[in-house]
Amino acid sequence: MHHCSSVNSPSNDPVRERRARIARWTLIANRVGYLLFGLAIALFVMAFAFGFKGPIVTAITVSMVLGSILLAPAIVLGYAVKAAEKDDTARGL
Repeated sequence: MHHCSSVNSPSNDPVRERRARIARWTLIANRVGYLLFGLAIALFVMAFAFGFKGPIVTAITVSMVLGSILLAPAIVLGYAVKAAEKDDTARGL
């Protein structure tokens, strides 16, 4: 069977297409998740300086929870996509 590189390109392979889409979403989720963690740290520093009032504590908690919800699956899926691509490359696909 003849293997042409255009046949195996991401635009022609539904598995690689889906994998590329997942990689894009995980990248976005990673960025937003880490941004939320950064926000939580900044808010914590502000709260430490000005006092731990209810609204700022709520904002810290919400930032940490949303960041965790985004980051946990994004990190796992990101590693899965990289491993699958590495495996495909190693097998010459």
